[in-house]
Amino acid sequence: MDIRIDPHTLERSGERGTTEEEIRDVLESGFPVVAKHGRLAKAKVYEFGRRRQKKYYEQKRVEVVCTIEEDALITVTVYVFYGRWEA
Repeated sequence: MDIRIDPHTLERSGERGTTEEEIRDVLESGFPVVAKHGRLAKAKVYEFGRRRQKKYYEQKRVEVVCTIEEDALITVTVYVFYGRWEA
């Protein structure tokens, strides 16, 4: 399925600490999570191991919210959470 990343998603990705490559990876190999308003969402946990905004985090969790239109996944937004998640 074709993946189309909306400009809003790319803008938010830079602010929140992720990349276009990670967004695509989440949509291709992430696990499903609950989303509002009938949308789809996937998430994936990445090793981070560095500081962000003066605090050290072991991992980050990237969640991508999207819709399906015809044969394409179209992103709505991306969220990034920092912390530690169990496998």
